[in-house]
Amino acid sequence: MLAGLLAEADRRLVLAESCTAGLVAASLGRVPGISRHFCGSLVTYRECAKTSWLGVPPLVLEQHTAASEAVTKLMATGTLVATPEADLAAAVTGHLGPHAPPEQDGLIYVCVAERHVTTGEISVAKLRRCRLISRDRHPRQREATLGVLALLLEHLEDRG
Repeated sequence: MLAGLLAEADRRLVLAESCTAGLVAASLGRVPGISRHFCGSLVTYRECAKTSWLGVPPLVLEQHTAASEAVTKLMATGTLVATPEADLAAAVTGHLGPHAPPEQDGLIYVCVAERHVTTGEISVAKLRRCRLISRDRHPRQREATLGVLALLLEHLEDRG
């Protein structure tokens, strides 16, 4: 369904994944013909990758932590800056455990950003904070992946 909506809207998607470790990209990669609308994924698991690959300032990471609304927004917009052929981006980051602070355990942030066709301006389109239901790491990664795909679907359906 996502592939069809990307094709219908003639959009090209890029991802920035942290806690899913590339699982969103792997899920999309199973769809025949997705390469026409999927540019790739930057798996920025560690803070230094978020900084050097996506331009997330170290001070923002220090003030908000890697699992935050602020960092997720910067990941989504930064991946569009890093991928000029893309016009839509999704980013995900969060704490899946086992060593997460209790208040952040199972908490993820998902963001969709877009490059406007006429102006080229990049802006945040949607942002969601989610508390995962699963308790184990692998089910949490799958649940987070579904959260990213759901937010992308919602965004494309709203625009269509």
